[in-house]
Amino acid sequence: MTELPGLDLRRLEVWLDRNRPGLRQGELSGRLLTGGKSNLTYRLTDGVHAWALRRPPLGHVLPTAHDMAREFRVISALRGTGIPVAGAVVLGEDPEVATAPFYLMDFVDGRVLSSADDTLALSPQEAVRTGELLVDTLAALHVLDPESVGLADFGRPAGFLERQLKRWHQQWRSSETRPLDLLQATVDRLSTAVPDGARPAIVHGDFRLANTIFTSALDRIAAVIDWEMATVGDPLTDLGVLMVYQSLAADGDFGLAPLRPVAGHLTAAQMAERYRTRSSRDLGRLNWYIGFGFFKLAVISETIRHRHLAGKTVGAGFDRPGDDVPAMLEAALQALSDD
Repeated sequence: MTELPGLDLRRLEVWLDRNRPGLRQGELSGRLLTGGKSNLTYRLTDGVHAWALRRPPLGHVLPTAHDMAREFRVISALRGTGIPVAGAVVLGEDPEVATAPFYLMDFVDGRVLSSADDTLALSPQEAVRTGELLVDTLAALHVLDPESVGLADFGRPAGFLERQLKRWHQQWRSSETRPLDLLQATVDRLSTAVPDGARPAIVHGDFRLANTIFTSALDRIAAVIDWEMATVGDPLTDLGVLMVYQSLAADGDFGLAPLRPVAGHLTAAQMAERYRTRSSRDLGRLNWYIGFGFFKLAVISETIRHRHLAGKTVGAGFDRPGDDVPAMLEAALQALSDD
């Protein structure tokens, strides 16, 4: 049987037979799809069916982060709403299986545009279409009434932005690998200019191209994945982070697949404008959300660096963890100066 980091397949078989008898039809095998930078994701099969299993990373994380029960709940709630998600199968909290809570969902076949080869192979028409589908899906998510899908208590909208700022600052302090004056300057600037906040909606928390699975024809999004930071709060935090990812990819930074405007990919500004036409939300303070997005990704990058230095990362892609943190904090301050 395949040995996988952070997951015992033999114990998982026993657990599934006890908790979901009849689900598996044969011996499980699997492989790690993504690991180390965030939650670990595995593709599992019994020779008949295929599933994806998610569990937290192996290293130190913020106590409230990587909550498998929350991720399982939100994809369960969104099923059938028009927001594309994988089918939720079962939630497990037995430490003997994965040393941490985990959940199983249907495996969604399709195209994930997460590498340079993936994005550079797109025609200009495909590049435009994938960007438009990305923005349209985000706008549709933010239109959805949380109460209508049983998520009214999924977050605390009041004081959301202040808590987010405090939470990510706390994550920095727990993962800091070197002192950076830019960090405190960014936190101070964000703290003194917090917007009143937009009308609450379901927030994905890390919405970007690589967290979507497209159909093979690239005519629609088959599933939005990685809901580990989902909540109910200010949806413009999603838009700000999406724009930051798009800007970094256009510049070839943060280890992202390149998204070149000259090749047809939407710019961050074009994404904001398309979102504006599909939403009634006021984008007058968008630069604050962009600044917060840069800050948040800087903290995530520093956390990855912390785990890598502690030997807790799994998989490839850690050749220069955290090198881009100062530049992202400078970009945050630049966006905030324009707010």
